[in-house]
Formats: sequence, structure tokens, C-alpha cells
Amino acid sequence: MLKGKKIVLGITGSISAYKGVEILSLLKKKGAEVIVVMTKSAEKFVQPLTFATISGRPVIRDLFSLDDKLEVKHISLTKWADLILIAPATANIVSKIANGIADDILTATVLAAKVKTIFAPAMNKNMITNPIYLENVRKLISFGYEFIDSEYGVLACGDVGKGRLANTKKIISTIKCANLKKDYKNKTVLITASCTREPIDKVRFISNYSSGKMGFALAKIASDRGAKVILISGPHSLPSVKVSKMILIETAEEMKKEVLKYFPKADIIISAAAIADFRPKKSVYGKIKKSDNRKIMLELEETSDILAELGKKKGKKILIGFAAETDNLIKNASKKLKEKNLNLIIANNILAKDAGFGSDKNRAKIINSEGKVKNISLMEKSEMAIEILDEILKVKQKRN
Repeated sequence: MLKGKKIVLGITGSISAYKGVEILSLLKKKGAEVIVVMTKSAEKFVQPLTFATISGRPVIRDLFSLDDKLEVKHISLTKWADLILIAPATANIVSKIANGIADDILTATVLAAKVKTIFAPAMNKNMITNPIYLENVRKLISFGYEFIDSEYGVLACGDVGKGRLANTKKIISTIKCANLKKDYKNKTVLITASCTREPIDKVRFISNYSSGKMGFALAKIASDRGAKVILISGPHSLPSVKVSKMILIETAEEMKKEVLKYFPKADIIISAAAIADFRPKKSVYGKIKKSDNRKIMLELEETSDILAELGKKKGKKILIGFAAETDNLIKNASKKLKEKNLNLIIANNILAKDAGFGSDKNRAKIINSEGKVKNISLMEKSEMAIEILDEILKVKQKRN
């Protein structure tokens, strides 16, 4: 996916600048062409010669120097590049670009560019939570720039908190998902995500561990590929994704109401939400008080089977489900696929410690209505979203 891609890699003045060397190396191994642009501050951490040696190209460092072809560097860079990645990105570079300041080669290049620009921030925990910085991030996101979330951990100064540069493999995965073909143009995709909450009383509920990461990844990639995306999500703590319509719900009944409302408008429905199978038969209005001499019995009833209901009325629509299993993965998933009249089902083992609920990664088996199984090895959920959407297109192409 990166072979032949032309990428400008911006390196700024962070202690994480040394990780830019690994990012550059991985991009090159994936077949990308890379030109490195460094700020003056970045040169204090890593010598330009290191990047020049790995990239096989001169490092661009000066806004005002002209090469022997008399090209204005920041303009020629924007004409050459398919994508700009700034990793690490400091609070300084983010703030300058957000406010239209172009006083060095990197800021001038970004502000002159019409290609996708992605920031991978790295800074102190107090800087990354500063309201001024956060406002600048929101501003850039509203203009279409993208950010790769920083990670939590021990920082260079010894503090512990959010601010570490994202894992290099995650950065490469994000780049792979950028500049995708618009092969979902003129298609409306309805996606459900996250969990539902079924109230016991006003402070307690029944739910599950679904974070919504898979559903949100599907929504983002489908949108990037040109689809009109309707995202219906339960409670979550994820960064927002750019979709045509976003609906937030709490309970399975609320999910059912919204799904049935938007179902007629959709060409493709992807049920990635982990909807609660049971709810309390009676929900207490106030708060159930704890008592040493009292046993509390919780009577449960089944929630609506939304996916089965959609399967009965899908017609020519494409319907995709997920199966989170603990054993007999293919057998149980295949049974669900048939019973609910699905076109594809994505099955994964929720007992895997390195994947599944809450993780940024997953592995799965994609099973189609003919019983064919495609194994998906451990990968970022954004990459898995590409694989799933590719398989959905194959279903659609078979019909045409």
C-alpha cells in the first residue's frame, strides 16, 4: 500500500526525533519514497546526515535556499508529495500551523500543501493537556488535518503521563490507511459501534467491554474511501471521526430504534456494536441501597435481536455481522451467519490477550455466505477495517 507513495517526513525539535529514523526506515522498507524536512530545533537532537543516508536524498532544512534548478523548495515539495507526516510533532509546530505561521521550511510546506497532512505529537504531559494546545488541535482537525494519538508512559523528563510518540508501527499503519481509493463513492454505509448499557438503577448498568475501536475504524476508513457513513454508537471515549451522521445511544432499544430508522437509506450495514443480549426485567428509578442482611435478585430478559430482524428485511442490501467467541470460532460464527442471513461475518476470539475488546489490534476470520474463510493475522484495527471493506466490495461485485 505504500509502494511508490511520495511522503514528506517532517522532523521537529522533540527528544523523540530519534524515532523518526525508525519511521523513515520502515517507510523505505514498505516501498515509499521519502524526503525529510527538518526544523532547526530537530537538528539539535539528530544530525541531518542520518536521515540523508537512510532516505538516499538530501534533507531539506532551509526555507530560503534554492537548489541548482532554482525551485522554490516548499512549493516544489507540495507538488511532489502524496502525503505529509510530521513525526514527532511538537506543540510549537502544531500551534504555528494552526495559526497560519509559515516561518520555516516545514510550516511553509504544510501551509502550501493540498495533500493529506498527519501529525504524530510528542511532548510533556502538561503541554499535551494545555487548553491552548488542545484548541489548536481541534482547529486543525476541523480543517481536515489528522492526528495520531500520543501514548501514555514514562516521558523523557521523568514524568508519567500522556505525551509519548505513538508506536512506530501504529504510525506506519495510519499512513497505509491514508490516500485510499474512493471505491465507496455513492454508497451509504450504516455502522454500529461500541457497547450498550442496560440500567439496573440510576447508577448501575449491565454492559460489556467493547470500546468501539473497530466500529470507529470502519467508519473512518469507509468515509476516507468516499462512503456516506451513518455511525450509531453506544458510550465510548474515542476521538471523533468525520462521518456524514453520528448518533449516540445508550440502550439496546435505543440502538434498535435508530438502526431501523436509518436502515432504509443504507446500501451496506455493518453491525460492529456489541449489543447487550440481556437487560434487567425491571429497572429501579433511584439507587438500590446495599444491606448486609439482604440478598438482591436480578431478573433478566433478552433484548431485541436487531441483526436477525435486519436479516429478514435486508433485500438487496449487504449485511455484515461480528461474532465475539470464546470457543468453536468458525462453527459458532458460521451458525450466526446463516441464522441471521448475513453476507459476511467477522469472527474473533475474545480470550486472546493481545487483541479484541479495548485493544488497538485484532485478528479475525472473515467468513462469507459460501463458507469460505479468510484468515486475518494480528494487525491494527484500522488495517483490519481496510480488509473487511475490501471483502464487502467483493460481495457487491459478485452481485453486479
